[in-house]
Amino acid sequence: MNDFILPDIGEGIVECELVKWLIKEGDVIEEDQPVAEVMTDKALVEIPAPHAGTVVKLYCQEGEIARVHAPLFAVDDGSDSNSDKTGHGEREDDHAGDVMVAAPARSTAQAQSAASQAVSSQSDVAAPASALSVSNGAATTPTAAALERRSRDFILPDIGEGIVECEVVTWHVAEGDTVEEDQTIVDVMTDKALVEITASEPGRIVRFHYAQGENARVHTPLYAYVPDEEAEAESTESTESDVTSSERKQAQPERLAEHRQAGDDKSDDKSKQDGRHEESQRRIPATPAVRRLLREHQLDIQVIAGSGRNGRVLKEDVLAYLKQSEAHETDVTPDDSHKVGAAAETDKTAAEACAVVSDVASDEERSSRLESKAVPLKGVAAVMARRMVQASTQIPHFHYGDELDITDLLALRARLKVRAEQQGIRLTLMPFIMKAMALAVIEEPILNARLSEDESEILYQGACNIGMAVDSASGLMVPNVKGVERLSILEIAREVGRLTEAARSGRVAQADLKGGTLSISNIGALGGTYAAPIINQPEVAIVALGRTQRLPRFDGEGNVCARDIMTITWAGDHRIIDGGTIARFSNLWKHYLEHPDEMLLSLS
Repeated sequence: MNDFILPDIGEGIVECELVKWLIKEGDVIEEDQPVAEVMTDKALVEIPAPHAGTVVKLYCQEGEIARVHAPLFAVDDGSDSNSDKTGHGEREDDHAGDVMVAAPARSTAQAQSAASQAVSSQSDVAAPASALSVSNGAATTPTAAALERRSRDFILPDIGEGIVECEVVTWHVAEGDTVEEDQTIVDVMTDKALVEITASEPGRIVRFHYAQGENARVHTPLYAYVPDEEAEAESTESTESDVTSSERKQAQPERLAEHRQAGDDKSDDKSKQDGRHEESQRRIPATPAVRRLLREHQLDIQVIAGSGRNGRVLKEDVLAYLKQSEAHETDVTPDDSHKVGAAAETDKTAAEACAVVSDVASDEERSSRLESKAVPLKGVAAVMARRMVQASTQIPHFHYGDELDITDLLALRARLKVRAEQQGIRLTLMPFIMKAMALAVIEEPILNARLSEDESEILYQGACNIGMAVDSASGLMVPNVKGVERLSILEIAREVGRLTEAARSGRVAQADLKGGTLSISNIGALGGTYAAPIINQPEVAIVALGRTQRLPRFDGEGNVCARDIMTITWAGDHRIIDGGTIARFSNLWKHYLEHPDEMLLSLS
């Protein structure tokens, strides 16, 4: 007899009201069968059975309060059979007894995962649980339970400076899968970027400690696994104990057999009404919410084609079947031919009515484009919001604007673009802008400095690491090119291309996000002309690049000519930078960009 422990059913929920028992003592239940309905402070939740067995005792009555991680009911799954005991009531094999104790712990952990997924959805559409159905069956075998005992926990390592937790985004493997060393196991979202967590050694996944969407803390177990050598050792031991295990399974208690027979008789009566026997049908996976929907509409799951993994029937499949059935019922049959004749006489009226209905439907479609919803602020977006508030309130900003005539620079880029493409490098203006900025930093190094935390020192940096703001799907990221002052134009272009692609996919390495000393925001790429950027703390300056426009300007002889003009706006930390300093820096940087041939004289 094993106690079913009420699993976590929502973040912060420690107790719930038991609204209704869907079973009673003595019932034979199946895996994934709903056993109880409980009401939390957020929703009504169905609790599924982790495995098949006979209900022995219900610990709570309807209307009482059940606590999370406390026993909810007791179930006999047949593991504690009489064959495990001698004539004197003692177990004849301590090792076998250990195995039977480990199996319930496995099932309970899986039930906790299933229930937490049910609450997090807050709807009838629950997350697919095919892995749960398969794993529960395997967990009651001696091999799976013994593997559970031999399993090790993979501890989530440090994934960034100052990061203490992250969100589990996607599991790339399932429980029971065999993985290789360095294989991607899971994607997690930190405050800065999407990070891939890889396997530390080859082995078999036993259990996930977190479901998708949950927050995992650094230095805590992320998943349990069994190394290859441990799995092989257990496989050998399992082969030697196959005979003993088979004998235990054949010697079930008479009481359990009677309960199962009674339950089978009841299910036979219901299945014979459809001309099928329950045992002859292949079990089709579906969540408790979907099965409840099937019961409400009195549908047989066998007649619905499942579109989920392993043929799982989803809520969408049931709704589509109902819609198709309704459409079929409304089709015109031969008996309705007189109705067709009557309808033909009112074609004009019907056409006018259809036009009105069409207009109403069109209005409803337009009005449904906007949706009222609440989206949690997390991940990169949450960090950006927090840092922007901190930077704008702690740093006294001042702004400085100017125009750059980049006509000659564009001509130089056009000449060098073909050669860069021969090396597989896309040459944009950004590498030239970064290189000119690094050269200007040599003359005005304070723009590459930062203020100490106690604001008592100015910390000059030994390398010019220029960051570029990228509008990625995960939010604003600012990866930086390291040591721009030491790199060639082509080397900078290669790094710019790599970082841009990584940022837009949300997979920037932590090292590429750290150590920036000066930043560029290229709003011109989106069509903007002017901006007032916010400094990327702890840096002390940032520049926003506007779009390039073809504008009339006067040449040296007073003639009007067309020139390519880019607007720029600097933001400086007025605690250590004054207007004169940033003006001198900007003028030198501007001179390099407007006279790119002179920039060559300063290259090292």
